[in-house]
Amino acid sequence: MTEITSKYADFEELREQAVALRREGLSRRQIRDRLHVDNNDILNRLLEGEPPPEWTKRPNAKDDLRDRARELRLQGMTYDQIQVELGCSKGSISIWVRDLPKPERRRTREEASAIARRGWAGTMQRREEERQRIKETATGEIGALSDRELFLVGVGLYWAEGAKAKSHRPQERVDFINSDPHMIKVYLAWLRLLGVDSERLRFHVAIHESADVPDAERFWADLVGAAPSAFGKTTLKKHNPKTNRKNVGEDYRGCLLVRVQQGADLYRRIEGWWYGIVLSAQQSDRLNRT
Repeated sequence: MTEITSKYADFEELREQAVALRREGLSRRQIRDRLHVDNNDILNRLLEGEPPPEWTKRPNAKDDLRDRARELRLQGMTYDQIQVELGCSKGSISIWVRDLPKPERRRTREEASAIARRGWAGTMQRREEERQRIKETATGEIGALSDRELFLVGVGLYWAEGAKAKSHRPQERVDFINSDPHMIKVYLAWLRLLGVDSERLRFHVAIHESADVPDAERFWADLVGAAPSAFGKTTLKKHNPKTNRKNVGEDYRGCLLVRVQQGADLYRRIEGWWYGIVLSAQQSDRLNRT
């Protein structure tokens, strides 16, 4: 009994010291180090009921939104209504106001759903406007490309998307295939910069057989400005009705393969240029690290 009483007295004495330090404005870490208490459970018991000092509380960028959400909830607004008003996610709102009383239902479920859809539509519109603003600003940051800049862009573009020789397939071909018309345009501009004669270019369309094949062939022919004789036979991909393809609709025109005939020498130069970029990037990175 004496031993138990002694331990209790020691704990109470330690708690008095911990509470006093807490009220002086010390953090948990400072109190732990001062009192040499390494056990978090014991430290929690020592500081039970004592609020942390203000300086230890992390600022929250959404404090104003949270306070406003609580005000609106107390006014009787639902999660959907608060979302429309503030543009926040319903998940955040539910966390901020979960301790407040639930307002009485004043609308049917259909009306509430309509409000939610309007709120989400507004949120999506704001996001799209912000997305377009960022894209337009970024577009303006590029400006005119020098020949050297276009040259480097083209090397990286080909090495990312073009055909490459493999140990099991050592053909050195300059083949580039893509479904993005803008990427095809940049690639052709790069070939012209390199002095590749248009007579050396051959084109092949690859597309699902269920698509509008003639329309796709016309689209790519107009895009590259090549005569029909420059186009080889279109490759048709078998349609699997069990596959839920996403690349459908009027904008789907398959892919275009651009092949440079007699391109082995050009392929070797492209490979060399790419590894030149790699070595230069590594050197720049080392300088940036120092």
